[in-house]
Amino acid sequence: MISFLIALIVLIAGYFIYGGFVEKVFRVDSSRETPASTMADGIDYVALPTWKVYLIQFLNIAGVGPIFGAIMGIMYGPAAFLWIVLGTIFAGAVHDFMSGMISLRMGGKSLPEIVGSELGKKVKVVMSIFTCILLVMVIAVFVRTPSNLLATLTPDSLNATFWAGCIFTYYILATLLPVDKLIGNLYPVFGFALLFMAVGIMGYMIINGVEIPDGFAEGLYNRHPAEEAAPIFPMMCISIACGAISGFHATQSPMMARCLKNEKHGRMVFYGAMVSEGIVALIWAAAAIAFTGGYDKLASYMTANGADAGILVHEVCVKWLGAFGGILAILGVIAAPITTGDTAMRSLRLIIADAIGISQKKFGKRLLVTIPIVAVSYLLLNVNFDILWRYFAWSNQTLSIFTLWACSVYLAKSKRAYLITMIPAMFMTALCVTFICFAPTGAYVEGVGLPLIYSEVVGLVAMTICTFLFIKWRKALPEMENVPA
Repeated sequence: MISFLIALIVLIAGYFIYGGFVEKVFRVDSSRETPASTMADGIDYVALPTWKVYLIQFLNIAGVGPIFGAIMGIMYGPAAFLWIVLGTIFAGAVHDFMSGMISLRMGGKSLPEIVGSELGKKVKVVMSIFTCILLVMVIAVFVRTPSNLLATLTPDSLNATFWAGCIFTYYILATLLPVDKLIGNLYPVFGFALLFMAVGIMGYMIINGVEIPDGFAEGLYNRHPAEEAAPIFPMMCISIACGAISGFHATQSPMMARCLKNEKHGRMVFYGAMVSEGIVALIWAAAAIAFTGGYDKLASYMTANGADAGILVHEVCVKWLGAFGGILAILGVIAAPITTGDTAMRSLRLIIADAIGISQKKFGKRLLVTIPIVAVSYLLLNVNFDILWRYFAWSNQTLSIFTLWACSVYLAKSKRAYLITMIPAMFMTALCVTFICFAPTGAYVEGVGLPLIYSEVVGLVAMTICTFLFIKWRKALPEMENVPA
């Protein structure tokens, strides 16, 4: 319990201390008008109350990621706690804050536009294609998951196909309607429910003195049952994505950048939402080993239940929080992925519209962009779920590499402390390349299947090349005075 409380305190302190430092590096200007006022269109550029923007951003980036990912990640041992805390403070929150605030300064531009402006037109094209593919996979994955679950809870006549149709219809409405309608009214409720569930679990553990067998005293060695086939680096760092850093988040931040009333709220919305997600991941990682009785017992539990983290979530909530907890668990497992899929579709609409220069103020033009997205997403529903998830697993984190290097260029051009994004960019480059090289072909994830040592060498080489090119570019920059972005 002491280790858990220390980790919790460090996360909260990280928001105020390091988050404040990152805010100063960016040079937030509270007197500067935001796109919500200068570009208001009543559709995507809509000024919303800050608490709503925070809860929408939190639910946008969270979903079930910090719950399921933390449960699967804690199987690697106490190193997972360190990754959640340090990854959130120094990588994930910085990644989300910078992508959100740069978008704010660029008039709410989408991620590919931001990356393209910093890394060049060729990279922008690659980024646009890569991002669109990722988001379409997100839409398809988060239609299948909740529709299958809903089918098991309803009469046989209401099968998965029926629920998939309902969810798709909701996605279309959430994509086409003004952001303050469906999303602005539903998301704060679901976001609060997700936070309430996590706080309830944490409160139960603290009040009842539940033992959390974290195993720090025995060392940080790998506890995963697959042992050498599942090394902490890179496998654990990919398993815990949303609870530490996730490239997907940078596709969502521009949506809320279009709704912020004041730049000074950026830390709460972008950095704060990521820290909140880290806290949720920390709670569920602790709850998983506390409820089952340790790492070995957690591994046995997951094996016995087909590695379905949703079963553990439901059982924990019911036994610790009663019937109300069970309702929250079901709500979270069903609503959370749906609220990830709908904003993925909306952000994809915005990305495509930005890329081809189509105004989204008129309904007909929004529909024009949305129809092909729906068509492609529907086709992907017929692809084997396991195949979709394999590619989503690594492409999600690979996206963060582009974002972090673009943010580093942005800061360097303005003579600011670019190391805050450059160091995470270096780490994520090495991590993702190592993962892609190591992950076995045709397994849970899709990779090359090289031995770990060779994969690590390739990852370090990739990191070195990217760092060398950045430093070379940085030295070639003309001397200039500090200028606001």
